[in-house]
Amino acid sequence: MRLRYLEFDYSEGADGIGTFDALAATAPAHHAAVLAEVAVVLAWAHDAFEAQRAPLDEGGEWDYDLQAWREFSAVDALDFDEHSGELSIQPQPTGAARHTVSLSVTGTPSFCAAFRDRFHST
Repeated sequence: MRLRYLEFDYSEGADGIGTFDALAATAPAHHAAVLAEVAVVLAWAHDAFEAQRAPLDEGGEWDYDLQAWREFSAVDALDFDEHSGELSIQPQPTGAARHTVSLSVTGTPSFCAAFRDRFHST
């Protein structure tokens, strides 16, 4: 399955433990689609490695960290007065929220191989 919003970067420690990291920042209209992809990934991991989710240093096969936040921004219109040499600032209304979701999935070599196969991740 190809994911549209979650693009994972992979890193691996000397012990063979791998981590897939994805960060998706979208407009509100796409936030539900990002969350649906997160649910697909986590549902697969829970189904494929049932009852094996736990911190790896405690014997788990895989684990994850999931975070989300909303960011709001506002543009300031700047105007330079060439006669006085000064800038004036006109604050503009706050724009729509930007939703950001961060998902890190860590696992053993066998988990990472299965993850790559399932999500075509490098």
